[in-house]
Amino acid sequence: MTQEPKITAALIYDFDGTLAPGNMQEYDFIPAVGQSNREFWNDANSLAEEQDADMTLTYMAKMLEAARSRKLSLRREAFQESGRNIRLFPGVKEWFGRINAYGAGRGIDVQHYINSSGIKEILEGTDIAREFKNIYASSFLYDDEGAAYWPAVGVNYTNKTQFIYKINKGVESVSDTKLVNQYLEEEKRPVQFKHMIFIGDGTTDIPCMRLVKSQGGHSIAVYNPAHQGSFEAMRKLIDEGRATYVCPADYTEGGEIDKLVKTIIDKIYTDNKIKLMAESLRVNRKCEE
Repeated sequence: MTQEPKITAALIYDFDGTLAPGNMQEYDFIPAVGQSNREFWNDANSLAEEQDADMTLTYMAKMLEAARSRKLSLRREAFQESGRNIRLFPGVKEWFGRINAYGAGRGIDVQHYINSSGIKEILEGTDIAREFKNIYASSFLYDDEGAAYWPAVGVNYTNKTQFIYKINKGVESVSDTKLVNQYLEEEKRPVQFKHMIFIGDGTTDIPCMRLVKSQGGHSIAVYNPAHQGSFEAMRKLIDEGRATYVCPADYTEGGEIDKLVKTIIDKIYTDNKIKLMAESLRVNRKCEE
């Protein structure tokens, strides 16, 4: 039998509405600048419409403007402190260790990534930041005094897909444009598409869901069971061929998404066993000839 190579599987998550209810800015930042959630997002979206601008960049501009007007700190540490107040969906904190162990039992190295339009610095302050191999998200540039003054990266619903390709080819740098575009056979890439699971909650995740699904991976749409009608909205993604499964955003052991992801890991393991058996049979037949 051909020796089994180590398989790397990637679980790639959106964050807002996927691992935590609501938007990350709504837990601490927006209350600190004296606005309601509705006021802040209406201002940011209205600016995008007036200037025909990207909504991610306008909300980041409004964050800087609002913080300056209130004389709040714009240091990276202040954003990280904001992340510590985020409330996660049930079971999220225990999820990573459990899924890692399950994969390891089948010879699969499970890696976790964030792919979000939210703020990377806020995500860095969450209790689960250490669980991710990389966090791809919007971020700020900082001046010599350590204060944010301009967007460094703006992640919107379409350019999120670039990070799927970076994970596929093992490119960690956001600024890299060379390695990610170099040709490499899919079977030789660090994380093959068929070994990816993308988990998201809405329309901003559709391009990533569609990409992963079309390349042989798995896309899971999650919904907040506390919000009426959220299941129907996510079910539509399956009907349209954009996602493969719909689950409530409950990551506790024995829950729907727990069982589903473990089953997908089993499938990755079994598919690889079948592939190795087929290769071994071909080798044996050649030897007999």
